[in-house]
Amino acid sequence: MSEKVLFTSESVSEGHPDKLCDQISDAILDACLAEDANARVACETFATTNLVVIGGEITTTANVDYEAIARKTMKEIGYTKDELGIDADHCKIQVVMDTQSPDIAMGTNNEVGGAGDQGIMFGYACNETKNYMPLTIDMAHELVRYASELRHKGEFKWARPDMKSQVTVDYTDAANPRIDTVLMSIQHDADFNEKEFKTFVKENIMKKVALDYGMNTDFKVLINPTGRFVIGGPHGDTGLTGRKIIVDTYGGVARHGGGAFSGKDPTKVDRSAAYMLRYIAKNIVAAHLADRCELQASYAIGVKEPTSVFVETYGTEKVSKDVILSAVRKEFDLTPAGIIKTLDLRRPIYKATAAYGHMGRSDVDLPWEHLDKVDTLKKYLD
Repeated sequence: MSEKVLFTSESVSEGHPDKLCDQISDAILDACLAEDANARVACETFATTNLVVIGGEITTTANVDYEAIARKTMKEIGYTKDELGIDADHCKIQVVMDTQSPDIAMGTNNEVGGAGDQGIMFGYACNETKNYMPLTIDMAHELVRYASELRHKGEFKWARPDMKSQVTVDYTDAANPRIDTVLMSIQHDADFNEKEFKTFVKENIMKKVALDYGMNTDFKVLINPTGRFVIGGPHGDTGLTGRKIIVDTYGGVARHGGGAFSGKDPTKVDRSAAYMLRYIAKNIVAAHLADRCELQASYAIGVKEPTSVFVETYGTEKVSKDVILSAVRKEFDLTPAGIIKTLDLRRPIYKATAAYGHMGRSDVDLPWEHLDKVDTLKKYLD
């Protein structure tokens, strides 16, 4: 008997300590861009018990109160008491900020228009879900997003902000995937009813999400496997900006160049090029040039054009990969300035991306999710 073909992706909620830091960094980025579209921002956040440290390099004409933004972000998530993980009103906040290196600025100014750093970026899309995302990561995001929505509404008794999910799908019959296991770890009040809590999670969250995706509900269930999850947030585990890069992208289905997104302005191709490659890949799949598409681009600091562009379609292409690569080069401007212009990235749109994934979102309007190049790409099918 052959082994099952299983694949797993995870997600985390807005209250996870790393995601808290991502949201603070992106909220600061948005505040800078709201007043100064040309702000240069590289903002990192660190959170631990009763302490948030905000550091990095920011050059902007905007007048931004970093501390106030951090406290507001924590309150919005629900971190209003020490016992929950951190107290937004009373925790210590340290701001250690410098300006951008002039050595970087000289290569990324409007006259030069080069990349803000060297690096490799990937974009991916597939026809496995309606938003062209892998099933495992899409479901993992929806589990914690929906659970958090119920918490905010007061409909999820005993739940606290810090949550994680994990979805394992059985692809043994590739044409008919089935959910094998769903795992959720959800922070809760100390005086909770464990049986009632777990029943609610299984029946009202796990099964509901599975049915929304048209999937089976006879999967294995794991809920808070240690039996208790009271201490969470930055008190339970240190948080840091940019530490959930696979959660932020494709759940491990596609490759990753290693660069994080949050807290970076769009001259940083770690972020903007990854968005552009997602945009291109999604339009390629939606145009039926391939069922799966992964793109890679690489950049050199201060240089406009990418040093390479690579296409992988895993044998699902409807036209040759050479044709697809030619279409990418002809129809899309992959210079940093071209990416910023195409996706209109000098706007305060980033905080919404800092929890529940940067790709495949339907709850917010993100320009790299638009399907406005499908008709243009369909002509390459001829």
